Amino acid sequence: MVHKIEIAIDVIVHATEDISKIFQSFEDILSLKEDDFTLEEIEGHYENPIIMLKAKIVKKQAQNLMNKMLELLPVEQINELTEEIEERIDDSRFHMRLDKQELIKGNLIVSEKETIKIKIHTPIYNKKDTVKIFTDIFDRVN
Repeated sequence: MVHKIEIAIDVIVHATEDISKIFQSFEDILSLKEDDFTLEEIEGHYENPIIMLKAKIVKKQAQNLMNKMLELLPVEQINELTEEIEERIDDSRFHMRLDKQELIKGNLIVSEKETIKIKIHTPIYNKKDTVKIFTDIFDRVN
């Protein structure tokens, strides 16, 4: 079953990080271009400059991105995500985080530190179907 998928990506880039490496990693690993992102310059807690990168990926590009992530994530991590679906769902959005430093090294790893926030949304009309729908999405890889 193919689901309509929309993927939101949020990345915090600190002044000490090379934004071009981050963009290059997104392009090399997930086929996302710099143009897919919007940039917002904000001030951190200690008045340090921070750049917020945001992307909203829809339609065929979102489907391709989802397939690419499932292809690159270790099977054990996909299984963990599947087991944690109920805890990771909020209003038909599945929340996960990827390790930003690992992405720069060329790896896709789920992590709670140095994160890239990913929100995967698909329309769910009956709340009791939420777990089944996201399980179907993640099971395509197994």
